Amino acid sequence: MKLNYFTLAALFFIPLSGTAQSENGYQFTTVVQQKATPVKDQAVSGTCWCFATTSFIESELLRQGKGEYDLSEMFIVRQKYLNQMADNLLRHGKGNVTQGSITASWITAFNQVGIVPEEAYTGINYDSPVHNHSELAGYVEAISAEAVKQKKNSKQYQELANSLFDIYMGKVPETFTYKGKEYTPKSFAESLGIDTDDYIPLTSFTHKPYYKPFEVEIPDNWEHSQMYNLPLDELISVMDGALKSGYTLCWDGDVSEKGFAYLNGVAINPDVKSDDLYKDSDRAHWGQLNDTERLAEVFRFEHPYPEVKVTPEIRQQGYESGKTTDDHLMHITGIATDQNGTKYYITKNSWAADSNDFGGYLNMSESYVRAKTIYILVHKDALPKTLKEKLGI
Repeated sequence: MKLNYFTLAALFFIPLSGTAQSENGYQFTTVVQQKATPVKDQAVSGTCWCFATTSFIESELLRQGKGEYDLSEMFIVRQKYLNQMADNLLRHGKGNVTQGSITASWITAFNQVGIVPEEAYTGINYDSPVHNHSELAGYVEAISAEAVKQKKNSKQYQELANSLFDIYMGKVPETFTYKGKEYTPKSFAESLGIDTDDYIPLTSFTHKPYYKPFEVEIPDNWEHSQMYNLPLDELISVMDGALKSGYTLCWDGDVSEKGFAYLNGVAINPDVKSDDLYKDSDRAHWGQLNDTERLAEVFRFEHPYPEVKVTPEIRQQGYESGKTTDDHLMHITGIATDQNGTKYYITKNSWAADSNDFGGYLNMSESYVRAKTIYILVHKDALPKTLKEKLGI
């Protein structure tokens, strides 16, 4: 997970919109942009999975006309850690007790313990202005390992685990007052009217049958969540249709590529072998470069470039070879095009609003998304009727 240390943005900030031009020569025009709450900062914590899912749910509340909410990520993160520790003990130390996870962990924790507003539980009970789980994560692993060694889920172990999170994150409020009304975490969750069964994970890989759910083989899927498998073109069609119909998407994918240029506000998948990459006046120079030299030219991000035409086979090869990895979750809120008409997905990150020049957002090209998406989460009502029938939803 990528980390940083910045502050929050203003509500409904729309990045790279209109005909805004970034310093690297990209000009973006917004096609559609859905409402989103301010960009937050996961800081020194591998909790993008929770920040992205929380942002997605906050947009869902906006979409449903329920108003603006600032929900506590760390309330969910705390329960996820406890769930991991319990799972690891039952797996005799072969579970996953790292900071990472996926949207399934948010849904599990929400259904177990509810949720609270950020003001009721910041999750910072240590000397830091931002989230920092470096020390906490070490103790989670150490305490988990000792429980496995003892082969015992004792009362003392349970108390020790809860005390660890009380010390670092603060005690969970049994009740709290929000906008003049008293709630418990469970009653507050119920007041939001969020039915987690409404949210459908979708993916696209060729090694499993289409239109059937399967367990995507990534380490952070420690809860063995099932995701519906779609043909690649259909997955992209669902994304476009959802965004144009008022919905947003929670996105899980690979951000380890050189083309993922967050500081430049773009993520691209350039075809470095294409003779169309360079300007006509410099084509002779381009033809003299080898692939490494071409990459160096491309990643100056001076202007848009032709990109790889990603097929299901190319996507599958990246996944099976380990080149496409499960690195990061973000929140896709809209669609934009560059000056050449290439489609991009407007994406809200959780590395703070001032962590780049675009308010903490970036635009991911369609080629990049086709190649590097692990899965998306979307409300079932955003799916076409015929697809819902195929999936049995």
